[in-house]
Amino acid sequence: MLLDIFSSFDPATNIMGNKIYFWVISIIPLLMFTSNYWIYSSRHLSLILLPMLLMKDQASRTSATHLPGFHAILISLFLTLIFLNLAGLIPYIFSVTSHLVFTVLFALPLWLSLIFSSITHAPTSFAAGLLPGGAPGWLNPFLVLVETVSTLVRPMTLSFRLTANMSAGHIVLTLLGVYMSMTYWSSTFTGFFILLITQVGYFLFEMGIALIQAYIFCLLLSLYSDDHPLS
Repeated sequence: MLLDIFSSFDPATNIMGNKIYFWVISIIPLLMFTSNYWIYSSRHLSLILLPMLLMKDQASRTSATHLPGFHAILISLFLTLIFLNLAGLIPYIFSVTSHLVFTVLFALPLWLSLIFSSITHAPTSFAAGLLPGGAPGWLNPFLVLVETVSTLVRPMTLSFRLTANMSAGHIVLTLLGVYMSMTYWSSTFTGFFILLITQVGYFLFEMGIALIQAYIFCLLLSLYSDDHPLS
């Protein structure tokens, strides 16, 4: 039994008796889409190609298309986040994307790779990008500071946005589940039926949120690549 609504985010909480259960079962959705799914043409492969083409089209609109291999990273990241977000909605599966430490492991290295690549590729153009053109001279130090801070907070905004949205959805689903189970034993069938319809509707809504948040995460990374100097 969960102690509170936040117990579902604790990997040590396990009703099955094995503490590693949550971590092992979280990678099952990823394993399901490997091996022969990529070899033979199937409906699963067609389903996977849709988000791949979507992210490839998005990357082609930004400077990511000029960075070798970066669009492939975005496609892989997009598919991974979709699988993990949707897997976290399944009962008794540990939601890894609801934890900040996990999202930071995605956002920080990718952001740093763009920064280090910009500095080593064109340090002068990278430094010039910190100062908007046409600004008055007395305002330049302040603008450089603002641009530097806005660049440094990018990985944290990426991580917090994904974690906060997924965590909020899981908390609401937990609350609805608790109230629905209480209503089943202590109230009329009408109240239980209303909560059940609400739970199903919100679950479908959370599936949409899981897809949208994965897309926004990769979309922002592709937009950050526009700051990468090409020469």
